[in-house]
Amino acid sequence: MPYINVRGVEHYYEWMKKPSDSLVKPVMVFIHGWAGSARYWRSTANALLDQFDCLLYDLRGFGRSCGKPTIVQASESVVESQSPQAESEAIRELTYELEEYAEDLVALLDKLEIQRVYINAHSTGASIATLFFNRYPQRVERGILTCSGIFEYDEKAFAAFHKFGGYVVKFRPKWLGKIPFVDRMFMARFLHNPIPNSERQAFLQDFLEADYDAALGTIFTSVSKAQAELMPQEFAKLTVPTLLVAGEYDKIIPAEMGRQAAALSDQVEFAIIPGTAHFPMLEDAPTYLRRVQEFLQLAKLESQAG
Repeated sequence: MPYINVRGVEHYYEWMKKPSDSLVKPVMVFIHGWAGSARYWRSTANALLDQFDCLLYDLRGFGRSCGKPTIVQASESVVESQSPQAESEAIRELTYELEEYAEDLVALLDKLEIQRVYINAHSTGASIATLFFNRYPQRVERGILTCSGIFEYDEKAFAAFHKFGGYVVKFRPKWLGKIPFVDRMFMARFLHNPIPNSERQAFLQDFLEADYDAALGTIFTSVSKAQAELMPQEFAKLTVPTLLVAGEYDKIIPAEMGRQAAALSDQVEFAIIPGTAHFPMLEDAPTYLRRVQEFLQLAKLESQAG
């Protein structure tokens, strides 16, 4: 499996490209959500291979990516773009703030020598992408935010969420994945339409294997007073053409939150995928892909007109 050292941490990544295709294509990067991995983006990426070379990676501490810095000896055959001192300083500064995950992404692109990309990001990954769009707009052609939005701060509700989330992260025995139908129960809150068994099982496995500190840390940084105050500002100043896709019955990030976020910028289009919840790309792939293709086709027409 391919790994790359990003800011001192080993990150899993993979390329999906059309076999025997010599065409130079634009790159689309996929960013997964909390406690997930790049695995659930594969079917979407596969459907876009005629237009893009697709780069999938696991966020720091999730999926197959490490959660902690790895000490890299100078003698090892690892290509580094930073000096050992700069690398050490970057490691010391790593936190689970979403802004840091946006910095991880730019470091990954730099390591792979990719200058400009399209991005499709989901849930917590979409918040990371939004921060990336505003900090590095020159690196992004267009963005797709799947199941994203803004929320109001509620001290009691947030405290309850953090308490429950902390319990969930702490109680994750590996044997849980061997109990029949646990994957169905685990995914019930996220779905309105069924998805394949293999997808449900992969979600559960990713959750059980997520790094403890990363899983807990991102609960506190993604659902916080600071984030509730920051994200409306981030959406309002977007300059990157963006499609925000919501699931009609999403209980995690309700569609109305997405609608409110999209209304803050004339650069954001809003679309609801009927009959889906938090994973519209899997629950109704044809409708999701059609809406994405319409957005991408518009970009092509605008480019030709220019």
